[in-house]
Amino acid sequence: MDGKKVTDNMIHLKIDDLEFYDDAVALIKSFFPRTEVTTEQEIAESDEISGKDESIIIKAWTPQNDGREKRFLHEEFKTELYRQLSKLTGRTLPWGKLTGVRPSKIAVGMLEEGYDDSKVIETFRDVHFVSENKAKLALQVAHKELDILERIDYRKGYSLYIGIPFCPTTCLYCSFTSYPLEVWKDRVEDYLQALFKEIDYVSGKLEGKRPDTVYFGGGTPTTLSEDQLDRLLDKVKKSFNVSASCEFTVEAGRPDSITSGKLKVLKKHGVQRISINPQTMNQETLDIIGRRHTVEQVIEAFAMARQCGFDNINVDLIMGLPGEDEEKIRHTLDEVKKLRPESLTVHSLAIKRAAALNVWRDKYRAYALNNTDEIIDSAAACAKDLGMEPYYMYRQKNMAGNFENVGYAIPGMECIYNILIMEEKQSIVALGAGASTKIVIPKDDGSVRIERIENVKSVKDYTERIDEMLGRKNGPVFEQLMDLIK
Repeated sequence: MDGKKVTDNMIHLKIDDLEFYDDAVALIKSFFPRTEVTTEQEIAESDEISGKDESIIIKAWTPQNDGREKRFLHEEFKTELYRQLSKLTGRTLPWGKLTGVRPSKIAVGMLEEGYDDSKVIETFRDVHFVSENKAKLALQVAHKELDILERIDYRKGYSLYIGIPFCPTTCLYCSFTSYPLEVWKDRVEDYLQALFKEIDYVSGKLEGKRPDTVYFGGGTPTTLSEDQLDRLLDKVKKSFNVSASCEFTVEAGRPDSITSGKLKVLKKHGVQRISINPQTMNQETLDIIGRRHTVEQVIEAFAMARQCGFDNINVDLIMGLPGEDEEKIRHTLDEVKKLRPESLTVHSLAIKRAAALNVWRDKYRAYALNNTDEIIDSAAACAKDLGMEPYYMYRQKNMAGNFENVGYAIPGMECIYNILIMEEKQSIVALGAGASTKIVIPKDDGSVRIERIENVKSVKDYTERIDEMLGRKNGPVFEQLMDLIK
């Protein structure tokens, strides 16, 4: 059948070994991001690919377990399925068969092992079927990351993450742990009291050990009132030696959560870097995706931040939002150039299972989700015009156009925390609802083992079960962390 003409309402998957099922779904949805995938049990053994109604039926070949390590079998499986899907659709993907979050980590690992640039490019291109441009991007980011990491002794340090899971509203594409303030405003104080308790407990265990970087994320931390933000920042400063940290970032995020008073609170407590995230500078799109702010509020928030003395501001944009074409993207980029931020994070829309855009996808089917090489290239050109270079990147499942998220920054203004968490180079101690502590433990062979300590996602459960959250940080894994850091 002609795969180029087939609709993508449903994929029926026939697979003999469910060990490879997750690989298959991830790769199939890279080609068909808005498609449901289900197993198909009644495909004739002779049918490799055939049509059924308005769906696609795929029989996935699985390798025999011949004693090789599992990772080699999985790579062989993905290679064959990628070729099959490419033949079916008549196209290739920018990132080839790679479905993982951290493609630059491959380049970092190869450079650390002594491979030269040409070998890294060759591996991306010939082994993973990555395009030449994306292979070069991964290599460029890897070199930048390694250069930045030389500035700090990350191996014997840790970073601190504080999660504030409240937002003014929930965006159409969002599946993060976030709660609309209007509904949850009566629980914010309860949440802060639980968070203060976790801060007391963890800072007591890490007494005398300063974090290299501090990052307030969410949600939207500036959803808190001025008083709440002041008390939280004061608590963190008194509990951890953040004045000696090399970086202190707060996601101001939503322009409708930013006031001059809140910005002054951040500045008073030594916050060096903030993020103001319009996602788009087209008002129609903002209304569609549930961002209850105006383009004018973005500009006003940026001006207020400059007046308060912030000289390291990041702007987040999303490529592939509903109804956004190249003309609208160009307008957004032109407006961002006028703001002249120090860093720019360009996201490709990722439609998560829990996001309203996925749950209500029939309602929004009329809005095209456009993301093309030209759109991604125009964003990269905008960053270059602003004097920025790519310094970190990551990917997500179900990304529009199978592209990537890239952080650009003026040299010297990069966010070190972003590199540390993406490359999993340093332990991250994470506090708050939905926060995930990652402890990086070196192994004798030079590799690392990652241990996780998860907090519950629900604000209600977090506040009511805070003693249980503290108990999760009272085991041998957390003890290892204290032995590893200086």
